[in-house]
Order: sequence, then structure tokens, then C-alpha cells
Amino acid sequence: MGENSQISFQVLGPLRLTRDGEPLTLPQSKKTRALLAFLALNPKEYRRERLCDLFWEMPDDPRAALRWSLTKLRQLLNSPDRERIVANRETVKLDVSDVSVDLHGARAALAKPEQLSVEALESLADGFSGALLDGLDLPRQPEYQAWLVAERGEAETLRASVLEQLLSRLGDDPEKAIPHARTLTLLEPQNDRRHAELVRLLRHAGRNQEAEDHVQVAKSLLAEMEQDQAPVLDEALQTPGKAPAVPDIAKALPATSTLTQDIRYCRAKDGVNIAYSTVGSGSPLVKTANWLNHLEFEWDSPVWRHWIQEFSRDRTFIRYDERGNGLSDWDVEELSLDAFVNDLEVVVDAAEADRFELLGISQGCAVAVAYAVRHPERVSKLILYGGWARGWRVRGSAKTIETIDAMLMLMKVGWGRNNPAFRQMFTSLFFPEGGPEHMDWMNELERNTTSPETAYRISHALGVSDVSDVMSQLKVPTLILHGRHDAMVPFSAGKELAQGIPNARFVPLETKNHLMLEDEPAWHRFVQEVRSFLGGGDG
Repeated sequence: MGENSQISFQVLGPLRLTRDGEPLTLPQSKKTRALLAFLALNPKEYRRERLCDLFWEMPDDPRAALRWSLTKLRQLLNSPDRERIVANRETVKLDVSDVSVDLHGARAALAKPEQLSVEALESLADGFSGALLDGLDLPRQPEYQAWLVAERGEAETLRASVLEQLLSRLGDDPEKAIPHARTLTLLEPQNDRRHAELVRLLRHAGRNQEAEDHVQVAKSLLAEMEQDQAPVLDEALQTPGKAPAVPDIAKALPATSTLTQDIRYCRAKDGVNIAYSTVGSGSPLVKTANWLNHLEFEWDSPVWRHWIQEFSRDRTFIRYDERGNGLSDWDVEELSLDAFVNDLEVVVDAAEADRFELLGISQGCAVAVAYAVRHPERVSKLILYGGWARGWRVRGSAKTIETIDAMLMLMKVGWGRNNPAFRQMFTSLFFPEGGPEHMDWMNELERNTTSPETAYRISHALGVSDVSDVMSQLKVPTLILHGRHDAMVPFSAGKELAQGIPNARFVPLETKNHLMLEDEPAWHRFVQEVRSFLGGGDG
């Protein structure tokens, strides 16, 4: 650790530190981390009494608490040949002469926005991974909290400036501009002109139904906030737009027949062969395995086709078949949450996804949460849909557990039969509002993707899985979505995830289907919310 080592602060989101690109482990004390962030964002000399007033209260011993925190920060930042925490009996200062702070860098770059390329602006936009110092609120320290609120307001203004610059540059490319316009509507939901700009871009892109839907959403939102509904929204709908011959979402997506997936194998720690697939190009988005997958069988299916199309449009979409099903090994010894997480670890390593967005669906949500807790440096954003923190045996009532146990015993007998009557019982929970093509396909997937014995064992492993004790440790920006009338995983399970993950955003969806179908409004809302959360693709 020489004197030329570079310390970098990321404050646009949860606080993160790196030294020469390697993540540093922050002190466990929240106040110590808040003190560090304050000194980094305000690099000047402070009297010890002032810092004590900001971060500690009686009957604590503020001066002793400050000394303890400074000891931790010296261990973190100082080295034998470099003193960054400069303190004496009266004052404290963080020497930032060789320290970079992402917020300061963004401000400096925007001082002359005309000199920035679109790529540089998109990189700045991607740097905003959540509220400034997300998770470092100290409600019992009013002066510090007031400072934090003010800093967050300035950071949001800065973010809006970046997005405005992008919109001005991308006006002729609405598909690239739309994600940035969506983000602006989330930053300023009360601003009707932000909503109108998004509507105009959607019209320009030919996504006319989405434009009409957003006008209704925006009007409802403005009414709830008691804001005037200026005619600017209706005027935006009059923007000349394309008239696609197919539904808007389908217009924007390539057919799977025009896509090519690259299927490969990697080996888990216990020797199990795991099949994984990549399709598309751009920054990686990894989908954890759910019940049940088959990389080839689901490729052009009415259930998964629109998911593959949407998320490979501007990203490298990485999927895999969990151990025990699909193209992966069926005959496996261990089926457990820990094994499922280990499989995800080897897949992302094999796919060379160093840092990626992570999508969990249904049972995959628990796997995604456990992985993100273990590897926060690898996951940039987390999307959880239709999931749970506690499996059915952990969260269910005695009657529920008894019913499912009986169904699982029948599974060993009825699962593999050509007659789909038994499997139909499961399928109907996935798609209460699905058509015959969805039912038939799911029945065939269940029969062809795993054995009756393994289906039983996977179901049992999911029942006892539990991440409720670790989800509070998540430090990754998280979006949670759940069908309000989901027949497979109760809505309450989605709310439990949202309540247990710090600063997670929760979006209820109006659907009964556990897996959303392409033609239902909930799917369009899901895409809109996820696109706004993720931002652009390659960026």
C-alpha cells in the first residue's frame, strides 16, 4: 500500500470505497460511516466539538465516540507513508488531495457540458445508483439529517441536469432517450412537463399505446399530489407518431427467430454440469433460475419469449438451467438454497460478468438476495419479481403446509405421465388468466425438464429456503414487483421482501398470473418500471 494508491468514494447511492479499484470493507458503525462521508463531501477542517454535535448526543460520551470512530477511519485510510485522516486535539480533517469523489467529479464534468460526449453523459447518468448516501440516514441527529437532505436535493438536481443534456442530444433517437425521460418523471413526479416529454418520445418511437397509458398514469399521479393537470399532457399525445402495425412493445423487440443464443456449460463446485445461455449484446443482465427452466424449450415459447426479447434488446441477457432440470445435470446429490447460490456464482464467473444487473423471478428472488448479500461489489442493481424471502414451509400455516405436502407426495406418481391432469394443477396457479397455448406449453415444460423425483426434491428445498435473516444486509439498489392477486406466491410475501430490504422500491402489479403474459397491461407496466430503474443499456 504505497503513497500513490488511489482512494475512490462512491456516494451517489450507498457509500462505497475502493483502493486502486479494489473494494474496501467499511466500518460496521453507521455513525462512523456517516462521519467519513461527511468529511469526504466537505473537505475542510472541523473542530471536534462541531463533529460531536453533528453525530452524537447525550448521554453518550461524544468525544470518546469520535476518538473511536477516528481510530477506525485511520485504520481504513491511513498507511505508514500516507496520513489521510489529519487530526489533533482540537480539529479533524480528511486530506482529499489523492482522493476522488464521484459527486465532485460529476459536478466538475457538468461545468462544461458542451464538451461532454453522449457516451460521457450516459456514464455520468449510470453513476447515480440511488439516493446520495443511501442507507446513511441518522433521524436522531437533526443537524446531520438536514445536511444530508440538502445534499441529496443538490445531487438530484445534478442528476436532472445530466438527463436533460442527454435528452437534448438524443432527440432524434427516441429509443435511447426514453429511459432517461422515464427517470426524470420519477425524479420530478409533480412536473407535468417531464411527463409530457416522455409521452412525446413514446409517440415518436411509435409506442403509441404506452404513450396513452402514461398520460393516464401521469394524470392520476398529479391528481393524487393535488397538482394542476395542465393541457400539456393531452397536447403531447398529438405529437406526430409512427403507426406500428403490431403492438408497441412487440414493435420494439426482435423476434426470437432473429436472435441467436450461445449455450455453454460450466461446472459447479460439486461437479454438477450447469448449462447457461447468453443472447444479445451490451451490459450484462443475469436472470437467476426459477421453477422450472429449459434453455432450448423456452426459447420461442408463449411464456418466456417476450422476456427474452425484451431483456436482450440492449443488454447481454444471461440465463441458466438450475441443477436438476433443463439442460443441466438432473441426477444431483445436493438441492438447497446454498447450492443454488453456488451455481449462480459459477455461471457469472464462466460468463465473465464482473459487474451486472441481477433479475430474480419467483424462487430466483431468494437466490438473488443471498448472492447480492455475499457479493455486493458484483451486483449493480437488483430486480425481484413475484418472489419471497421465506419458503412455503417456513412462512405457511399448518393447513397450507399439510396441503402442499399432500400435493408433493402425489407429484412422485403423477408428474411424468403423458396425461397432464396432475401437472395442470400446478400450471393453473401460474396462469389463472392464460390461454390454452400457455397451459399446454407449461404442462410440456414440466414433463420434459425434470424427473418426478427431482421435481419433488426441488419443491422441498424451496420450501425450507429462507433469506429473511440476511436481506436487511443488502446494500444494492433494489426494485421489487409483485402481482396483487398472484395465485402462486401471495402478495404478502412480496411485501415482506420490500419491508425487509433497506430502501427497496415496491411496485404492485394488477395481475393474477404468476408469470406475466405478453398481452396483459401488467407486463407493459413491469417493462416500464424496470426500464426506468435500470436506465439505458450499454451506456
